[in-house]
Amino acid sequence: MDLIDTHCHFNFDDYDQDRDQVWADSHAVGVRRLIIPAVDRQTAHEGIALAEKYDGMYAAVGIHPNSTANFHEDMISQFRAMASHPKVISIGEIGLDYHWDKSPKAQQFRAFEAQLALARELELPVIIHNREADEDTLTILEKWAQNLPDSLKNRAGVLHSFSGDEMLAKRALAIGFYLGFTGPITYKNAAMMRRVASSTPLDRILVETDAPFLTPIPHRGKRNSPAYIPIMVDRLASLHNIQTDEMGRYTTENAVKLFNL
Repeated sequence: MDLIDTHCHFNFDDYDQDRDQVWADSHAVGVRRLIIPAVDRQTAHEGIALAEKYDGMYAAVGIHPNSTANFHEDMISQFRAMASHPKVISIGEIGLDYHWDKSPKAQQFRAFEAQLALARELELPVIIHNREADEDTLTILEKWAQNLPDSLKNRAGVLHSFSGDEMLAKRALAIGFYLGFTGPITYKNAAMMRRVASSTPLDRILVETDAPFLTPIPHRGKRNSPAYIPIMVDRLASLHNIQTDEMGRYTTENAVKLFNL
């Protein structure tokens, strides 16, 4: 299979000791491409550097909601410049996070809306982080999606590591978003997530690790790896009652279409 991990923090220091080996192990199980999302300016530069070094790696640039306490408008011009790099394929990860109290809501809103405007201007899809902020996140995205260029219609972005309910999924799908599923889909207490995944159209599903976090069973408790993408593909295939290879083809085709790979 030719699989794509659409969300992996491969620049984090968790991989400093064995990054080449992890990527080789991932290739061995069919994971040939990977997208590195940014959480701030520094990680945006790191992602681009890795995308330049490794074939099959791409980067997204942006500022995570938990990093927005010191957000200022000058950052937008910096991300605009970074996004001109040929291996930058998205603005992300951006959004809202009400779980951690690391940035005031007003600051999160300012950064989110400014980066959405940049994505519209550059005609790049977005990678959305949403934690305990369902209603505000979707309200902002629904407003943004009303004025998208034709190039972004039906490929507006992805709700990364989706953990919402069926109604949230329907609202996201209706405005051209994909849903990304991660390791928790294998967890015992994730019945609602599996229910949502099983009802998500096959042409709207992405697989991601969010590595080094959210490690799937049977490796839970250890560092996550893009080499574990086949575990999520297999789980999604069983939920849709199709063969694993077929699910792999869908998720790869979806990623290629969304991110214009």
